[in-house]
Amino acid sequence: MADHQALPVHGYTSQPDWKVDLVNTNKTLEERVLRQLDEIQQNPKIDKRWLAIGRTHLEQAFMAINRSVFQPQRVSVVEQSPVPGAETSPS
Repeated sequence: MADHQALPVHGYTSQPDWKVDLVNTNKTLEERVLRQLDEIQQNPKIDKRWLAIGRTHLEQAFMAINRSVFQPQRVSVVEQSPVPGAETSPS
């Protein structure tokens, strides 16, 4: 099983295939749900405000689920005390 190179974003680390596959599956599920919401939005009898609130909550839920898989780490910043075990960000 190969590890995928980390994103060039502080706090993200290399990920094994199974984690990448799981998050890609989640992203596909999310896209299917969002497309359904796009269809619902076309109905003029739908309360757009509540639909927008529901969409935001679904997006946040998928983001939280994917973060639970990739587990990004906290990073230290120069002007503050270091966080134990945090990745050091370049100056």
